[in-house]
Amino acid sequence: MSPVHVLDPYYLAITALVTIAWQLAGFFIAWTFQFDKITDFTGGSNFFALALLTLLLGNAYHARSVVASVFVMVWAVRTGGFLLFRVLKIGSDSRFDAIRAHFFKFLGFWIVQILWVWTVSIPVVVLNSPAVSDLAGGGSNPAFGTAPDIIGIVIWAVGLIIESVSDTQKLHHKLNNPPKNKPFTGGLWKWSRHPPYFGEILCWWGIWTLTISPSTNGTLSGGAKAAQYGAVVSPLFTILVLLFFSGIPTAEKPLARRVFLSGDADAWATYRTYLDETSILIPLPPALYRPLPKVVKRTVLLDFPFYQFDEAGAQGVRDPATRPEESRS
Repeated sequence: MSPVHVLDPYYLAITALVTIAWQLAGFFIAWTFQFDKITDFTGGSNFFALALLTLLLGNAYHARSVVASVFVMVWAVRTGGFLLFRVLKIGSDSRFDAIRAHFFKFLGFWIVQILWVWTVSIPVVVLNSPAVSDLAGGGSNPAFGTAPDIIGIVIWAVGLIIESVSDTQKLHHKLNNPPKNKPFTGGLWKWSRHPPYFGEILCWWGIWTLTISPSTNGTLSGGAKAAQYGAVVSPLFTILVLLFFSGIPTAEKPLARRVFLSGDADAWATYRTYLDETSILIPLPPALYRPLPKVVKRTVLLDFPFYQFDEAGAQGVRDPATRPEESRS
């Protein structure tokens, strides 16, 4: 069956336009009614829409395309559904307290979400595009079951399990009136301070690995092959966002600040011990992580110095109302 050709052979333009329209619609609804209920749902549903749209437009339905598209849609439903459920239970998303009433600041968040959804979706978009999936037009479809296929499926499955289990464990903890100013150290959170982020990173490395067999094991032309390899920007961008922007930075310092400013010396001592023995991202047993040299923790294990709370700069300040931004960690 022939694919539908729209704007460019890689479906990059049409998916960009759909993403812009999708997110701006969400922004205007959220801005008009001044609520946060649809923010994360709009992101998740956008991923689902791009995977389904490009699969239908590509009209090839090769096993690899179907599996990769379904994996993206499963991740989108799971993540978007969880975050929607959480904000409905909690009532609001404190990430937006300082910007919700400011048009351009609030719009800025949605512009970043446009870039996030579109960039991270690129591997499956390119795989489903005519440049890769249309065999009559120079595409390639090596038999499903190559080494990248199997490796990608395993990485994605492990990532989804880690992300789903850790999200559920933390939400259950929050909904059962946990003690204030005490970090959650149950389940996967005993081995990592941010296991959902680690799981999400694995999911997108898995998706990219799953999609590249037409280049590694097939006969794609140079341009299409470059597009597939270039789609590695998806997991790299995920790492960039979670490590330096809206992920770990929005959780680490605000939580430390809240505990410190509570004035509870025992809680602060407990929290410092938690930081010393719990890996920031990559799950490791505390007995293994605790004795590692600080330089290894600050470099190889990604616990960068700029995540650290400045106790000296906060001395003398006590504000019990201070709370961390809402995040998945």
